[in-house]
Amino acid sequence: MTTYKAPLRDIRFLMNEVFHYPEHYKTLSNAENIDQDTVDMILEGAADYCENVLAPLYQTGDDEGCHFKDGVVTTPKGYKEAYEQFVQGGWQGLSYPEEFGGQDLPMSLNLIKSEMMGTANWSFTMYPGLSMGCMNTIMQFGTPEQKTTYMPHLVAGTWSGTMCLTEPQCGTDLGQVKTKAEPNADGSYDITGTKIFISAGEHDLTENIVHIVLARLPNAPQGTKGISLFIVPKFLPNTDGGVGERNAVNCGSIEHKMGIKASATAVLNFDQAKGFLIGEPNKGLHAMFTFMNTARIGTAVQGIAHAELSYQGSLPYAKQRMSMRALSGKKDPDKPADAIIHHADVRRMLLTQKAIAEGGRAMIYYAAQLADKMNDALKRGDQAEFEAYDDKLGFYTPILKGFLTELGFEAANHGMQVFGGHGYIKEWGMEQIVRDARISTLYEGTTGVQALDLIGRKVLLSSKGKIIRDYTAEILKFCGRHARNKYLRRFIWDLTKLCAQWNAITVRIFLAARKDRDVVSAASVDFLMFSGYVMMAYFWAQQAAIASEKIEAGDGAETIEFYKAKIKLADFYFDRILPRSQGHAESAVTPSKSLIGLPVEHFSFDY
Repeated sequence: MTTYKAPLRDIRFLMNEVFHYPEHYKTLSNAENIDQDTVDMILEGAADYCENVLAPLYQTGDDEGCHFKDGVVTTPKGYKEAYEQFVQGGWQGLSYPEEFGGQDLPMSLNLIKSEMMGTANWSFTMYPGLSMGCMNTIMQFGTPEQKTTYMPHLVAGTWSGTMCLTEPQCGTDLGQVKTKAEPNADGSYDITGTKIFISAGEHDLTENIVHIVLARLPNAPQGTKGISLFIVPKFLPNTDGGVGERNAVNCGSIEHKMGIKASATAVLNFDQAKGFLIGEPNKGLHAMFTFMNTARIGTAVQGIAHAELSYQGSLPYAKQRMSMRALSGKKDPDKPADAIIHHADVRRMLLTQKAIAEGGRAMIYYAAQLADKMNDALKRGDQAEFEAYDDKLGFYTPILKGFLTELGFEAANHGMQVFGGHGYIKEWGMEQIVRDARISTLYEGTTGVQALDLIGRKVLLSSKGKIIRDYTAEILKFCGRHARNKYLRRFIWDLTKLCAQWNAITVRIFLAARKDRDVVSAASVDFLMFSGYVMMAYFWAQQAAIASEKIEAGDGAETIEFYKAKIKLADFYFDRILPRSQGHAESAVTPSKSLIGLPVEHFSFDY
């Protein structure tokens, strides 16, 4: 059975030593709300809730799953009680304005809390997690009346939120959305259509569910330029703000899924349901990206969550399981065999899990600081600063979502592999992590979609490669500052070469695309994975730099071992994982002919 222990030492290392969160928080407009005691209290409280309330429900929730009958969804045993504790703890409103009942703390703290929750129990975390995108969308695009009506309940957690994009005939291609919105005399709209794959679309945890729905107004332009965004609550609010009459939105079914079985994925039918326009007409997709970017960063967290949980499951087993003797000689001479952790291949898998979890955590925590700055600029009304941070975060988002979820799934598989045949048996819990991790590369835009967004929209179209040049310049400045650090010499040399290679690959794809547009799609996933491996290498080098400074300063023996382990894990990453980037580099600049040149009729299994 899986258990979870919040990695607070690593979390604090990143917050306090690598990214200097205390100083960062002082630069924000809500700095008076946060100090180190507050941060410590939140970290300790979240860890206790995740370890003792959510983690014990992880496997039992998977065993039971959600129940569906006559449009009603019932969550697994223990979920309602756990959610009530979540609400009573004020966890949903951590980073939302005090005027709506929140605590007005930085968004990064909410993301760190979400990492702990997601690692302990991803299925449960999806219920409150979807609400955050809903709240962010209403906060940025809603009218004052809409904010007053919905935000206090959403911030309290007594109401939850969803995003309703996908329909049976379309997935990522939202230009095919057919859901209709007919205007009413009172300013509302009748929403009619069917939405599928709606996470937390129906459940019994909250008294109301607020759906954010994409739909088309009459005579709207075709494609994505004709989509508007609407608030469609399950129950219409009363004039006093409470729950009123039932709206005409109903759950037709829930999906039977490979994983995350305790999370209800609903088919929702809107039958002239009353909705309210949010944002400008025909500009719903722009507003929805607020929701989607929130969800994509949240999904990136899923990658490191499953890597961490799988590592925490496989490490104790590797220390206890006896099998054969180590090639270098007996390690447990009083026992019939050595623990499998002494075998190099098992160590390879364990270290890969750990490197992915801790390297990915660093990437996420840095992005969380950007989110803090972006939201602070929005709060202060500084549009230019908001857009600057939004652009920078927009570069990170597809890499974090695409790269970290792919590696998170790999790490989950390694965890099962460490157990051997026992990993395939349900009681150990490792196969559940694999099943749960698999969805992360699919929803909120598949890896291929993230890759096209990165190279097509962010790198080539919007910036003509400048965004890569700027980012590699930042890495090279780091290299220059640490060129004489004896602990970092090999990292600095590798990063310097990779920066040059990253820019060269970008230019080659840009030039090749002038003659062959398909080369962009053909190169996209390899480009994303190459970018991810280099970015993670940079964050491992940053961690190693701090660790080396602490070692030279001669901290206490126990602390020194933590820092030494960081440098050794960075060594492992550069030695054993980073070389993968070269295969992706070679594939990224290969002409598209072997992919596109094969006629469609040659794709056959019946010759």
